[in-house]
Parts: sequence; C-alpha cells; structure tokens
Amino acid sequence: MTATTTAQHPRRDWVPETRTLLIGGEMEQPEGDTWDVFNPATEAVIATVGGASPDQVDAAVMAARAAFPMWSALSGEERARHIHRFADVLEAAADRLLPSIVNEVGTPVSLAEYLQVKMAVQEHLRWAADAAEVDRTIHLGGYDKPAPTQSDVVYEPVGVVAAITGYNYPLNLAIFKFGAALAAGCTVVLLPSPRTPLTTLLLGDLIQEAGLPPGVMNVVIGGPDVGERLTTHPGVDRVSFTGSDAVGSKIMAQAAQNLVGVTLELGGKSPSLVMPDVEVQKIAVEMHLRWSRNGGQGCAALARLLVHQSKYDEFLEAGASAFDQMVVGDPWDPATNVGPMIRPDHKARVLGFIDDSVAAGGRKLLEVTKPVPEKGWFVNPVLLGNLPADARAVQQEIFGPVAVILPFKDTEEAIRLANDTAYGLAANVWCNDPVEARRIAQQIRAGTVWINGGGAMRPDAPFGGYGRSGVGRELGEWGMREYLEVKHIQWRV
Repeated sequence: MTATTTAQHPRRDWVPETRTLLIGGEMEQPEGDTWDVFNPATEAVIATVGGASPDQVDAAVMAARAAFPMWSALSGEERARHIHRFADVLEAAADRLLPSIVNEVGTPVSLAEYLQVKMAVQEHLRWAADAAEVDRTIHLGGYDKPAPTQSDVVYEPVGVVAAITGYNYPLNLAIFKFGAALAAGCTVVLLPSPRTPLTTLLLGDLIQEAGLPPGVMNVVIGGPDVGERLTTHPGVDRVSFTGSDAVGSKIMAQAAQNLVGVTLELGGKSPSLVMPDVEVQKIAVEMHLRWSRNGGQGCAALARLLVHQSKYDEFLEAGASAFDQMVVGDPWDPATNVGPMIRPDHKARVLGFIDDSVAAGGRKLLEVTKPVPEKGWFVNPVLLGNLPADARAVQQEIFGPVAVILPFKDTEEAIRLANDTAYGLAANVWCNDPVEARRIAQQIRAGTVWINGGGAMRPDAPFGGYGRSGVGRELGEWGMREYLEVKHIQWRV
C-alpha cells in the first residue's frame, strides 16, 4: 500500500476527545498535573491531558467503596448481564478503540485489530462475564470432633480493586483486571500508564454508555504520585498492576503499608528452545515474527533463542527470510509489522542494549538494514549473538525488537539456560517428540510453557510468572480467585 493510500485512512489521525475522569458515575474535569500524549510513529503531540488531584483519587476510591455493597449483592447472573452489556458497547466501539490504540501505542493496524481489540473484548471480557455466574461454594461435608458439624467454603469479593495497567496493551491489560474483578463482585478504580491514557479515558465514556451502576468502575489518570496515592489508600482492598519488575516492587511495598494483597504481572526474558530433532526451516520465520510483534514491547516476547548447536547455522540461514519480511514503519500501512518504540528515551534504551552488546564483543547476526523513517521512534529488529549467558542483553528485559541467540550442546544445558534468569513468565519448547517436549516443559520455571508454538492466549488459562515476573495470576479461574476472599462456614448438626 502506498503512502498516499494510507494517508487517506479515515481514522489515521483520530484520537478520542474525552479528557475527563469518571468518578462515581460523573465525568469530572481533572485537577492535577497536565502532560502531552504523543503519537510514537510521528512524534506529534496528539493530546494534552490532565491527571487526577489527590482529592479526586480519594473521591474515586470512595465512590468505588460506596458502590461495593450494591454490586457485590447482585446475583452472578445480574453481574454477567451488566458485563456482557459492557462487552456489547465495546464491540460496537471497535472503530474508535482501534485507531485510539494505533495512534497512541503505535501497534501496526495489521496486528492491532485482533491482538489489541477483538481478543480483549470478544474472548476475555465475555469469558469473565460468564464466570460471574459460577457458584464456587465447596461443601466439605461432615466432621465429628468434638461434635458433629458440617462445613462450606465460600468465596466473597475482596472489595475495591486498584487496577493499574502498562502502556503496551491498554485495553487488554485493563480487561484482564476489571473483567475478573467485576465478575467477582468487586468495584474498580482504573489507572492507565500516563504514556497511553487516551484509550482508557475513552473507556470512561463507554462505561457510561453501557449503563454500569455509578461507582462500580471509575477512571483516573496520572503519574507516579497518583499511582502511589491509589496503592496506599486505606480504602483499597487489592492492587493489580502490569508493568516492569522495578515498578512492581515499589507498588508491592506501597500496598504492604495497609497489608493489601497484590497481583503483579511483570517482566520477562522468555526463552524459546529449539531441540535437535526440529526442522528449523519450518519454524524460524514464525519465531522471529513473534518476538518482534508490537515492536517487541511485550512481556512474554520469546526473545531469548536457545538453539541446539547442530542446528545453529541452519537456523540462522532459515531465519534470514524473516528479517526480509519485517517492515518497520507507518502503523497504518497494512504491510507494516514492526511499529515504533513508545518514547524517545525508550528507543535510546533499546539502542543502548544493542550498542553495549556489540562493544562487548557481541555480533549482529541478523538485522533489518533498511533505514527507519525520519520521524517516529523506530528501531530496526536485530538478532544478537556471540554473547555469554550472563551478558546484560541476555539477562535483562529489553522490551524492544531485539532478540539474543545462544547455542546449547544437550538437553540439560538447554534447561539450565532457560532457567538462568531472574524471570519466569513464559517459554516455548520446539521438539518433535511429544513425550520429551512435555518432560522439558515441566522442568522450565515459567508460568506458561508453550510446546511447538502453542496457541492463542486462552481466557480460561492462567497467566503470570515465577520470580521477578510477578505475583499471582491473571485470567481463567485463577485470575478470578485473585479478587475473592475465602470464608469457612461451619455449623453443628
């Protein structure tokens, strides 16, 4: 598609007009600090927004607190109807949600339609709505000491949830949190990353349109001061955060002041293991196109490639065609599959990993060499090699279109290298022997292990990680339990 054609896209420059916060069912003008929001593909300022004041954060929490008795008292069927209605409204608003995300995140439109919008609403939010109807009561039966009794274990909503999302998937990450929280009977204060607040502000309008009762969901925006006000607020009963492990550790400490539980989905340095029985010509392109999508700005990006030494050269040769297929540039061009970094400082950080690796003796084994656009914070994808296992680029999350490759001599070394990181979010095992693949998968310390590429992100499966990849799980029944308290009821018979 030519530049002239993409420039004519009707939503190319569209951003939501909403600049107001949603507090207790009312749209309120922000009273806090202001900042500019940029289109990372053009460097243009696309909006100026204002954050919540401390008083507005307090008001949002208290609105959620006031709405909690009513919302938690609804039957599961009633909450499910509300959530499905919300999903209906979000589906109808896809033509607004999609351009908002493309223009503030930079995700190529060819990927964003499913990954950023449809998956979140049609699969994950709908699943959460249905999960609201599940009766989780467990009947323990009789116990005869010291007198005959019967017992039930029941699950009750924890209360007010502070849901804080990362910049890279603003709608997905929000739905992962508020979908389960609302289904469980909790009320929510939603705080997005200040880098990508526009889609979440639009959610405020859509919450109103869906007719959710006032205070059940509240939307505020702001920087670290607003986040800290929220995570330390005595009216908050649970904090759920997605972002870096560095920020996650701070949020955990803040929530601990009130002994509030946390759900933290943090960083990753996820390995993809290529065993010697694999035909690498069939998988190399898929592997490279996967870690580079969304500009590599994904916590579960499989960007640490562990390849058996007998397949190493063949894998590099087969992977070269993937780099020929990587198109870096305008997110509105359907041919583009690698968008920009979110901000210039992040671009500089990603380039720093590449430069430092080369300076330390690493090599660019594969790369896109076509010049990036003059405007926009783009980085060409690179595969780095000739690095030791303890190198910075091998151990730390880069969060950009950069992968590293290490050879291994046997299965035991592959498993050791896979686990040789502070993270444990995800992994993939490429192996033609299903028994051996399962054996390897069970020895990898990660919250999700795919075999031979796995599949889509299931709404009924848990997502989260070991180590510095976080605490707790999102999605599925496991994600629901994060927002439920457990109560034992025992009576004499």
